Parts: sequence; C-alpha cells; structure tokens
Amino acid sequence: MSDDVSGRRGLLGIAALFGAIALFIGVDLLTDRGEGVGAVHLAAEMIVLVAASFGLGAMLWRLGRLRRALADARQDVGRWQEENRALVQGLGLAIARQFSAWGLSDAESDVGLLLLKGLSLQEIADLRETSERTVREQARAVYRKSQLAGRNALSAYFLEDLLPGTGA
Repeated sequence: MSDDVSGRRGLLGIAALFGAIALFIGVDLLTDRGEGVGAVHLAAEMIVLVAASFGLGAMLWRLGRLRRALADARQDVGRWQEENRALVQGLGLAIARQFSAWGLSDAESDVGLLLLKGLSLQEIADLRETSERTVREQARAVYRKSQLAGRNALSAYFLEDLLPGTGA
C-alpha cells in the first residue's frame, strides 16, 4: 500500500506542477498581451500553456484511474477476506500452535508472523519499535528453533500443503 500512496503523491505533485505552469503561463500571457509583446512570443507561450493543460489533464485522468483501481483492489481484498475468514483463522491458530511447539517466545512469534507476511527486517523493526539488529536476532532464533533454513523454508512449512500441486 505504501507504494500506492507514494505513487498517488507523485502523480499529485506532477499534476500540481502542470497546474502551476499553466497558471503562470496564463497570467504571463494576459500581462504580455497588454504590453504589446510580439505574436511569436505569445504563440510560444500559448503552446506551453496548452501542453501544460494537457499534462494536467493527463495526470488527473491517471490519478482517477489509480483511485478506481485501488478501490477495486480493496473491495477484492475485503471479499476474499470475508470468503476465507474461517480458513485464515484456522491457519492462524495452526501457526500459533506450531510456534508454541517450537518454543518461540512472544517476540519471536510476532517476528515469525511478520516474516510470513513478507515484511522486511527493517519494516518489522519499525512496527515493533525496535532495532533491525534485534529483529534479525529474533528471526535467527525462529529459524534455529524451527530447524528451518530461512524465510522461504518458514513460508513453505505452512503453505506447501495448502497450495495445489504442479501435477508432477
């Protein structure tokens, strides 16, 4: 989601830039016209004004498309979560039981869940308001206590049997 937010902010910034250019060129055109500026100069500024206006329109159109796509994606996520709520709760309980069987501490269990969700060590540290080094050590403890080689093996441990096979 953070990519979506930064992408929208970027588009808004570009749209604001195009809008500012169009506004300044428009004001300049009005003042130039009263000062007897040549037709070539006015034509050049008019071209810049039209280009900036098209740029503004394109950015606003793209932003509208992104907003609709984000709304659709959120609706899909909500629908998927609702349809699979019982399965997700069951998987969550199974993961918690396995973490307990491995003897993970509460902090290690939290880190393990966040690793399964795909967060980076820095993102986990930020969420847990701790250092990345602490999270790295907790992740190592998860892998050591579970006797798994790393993040991929941890994910595969819980997901491998849930996913359909390749038919091989």
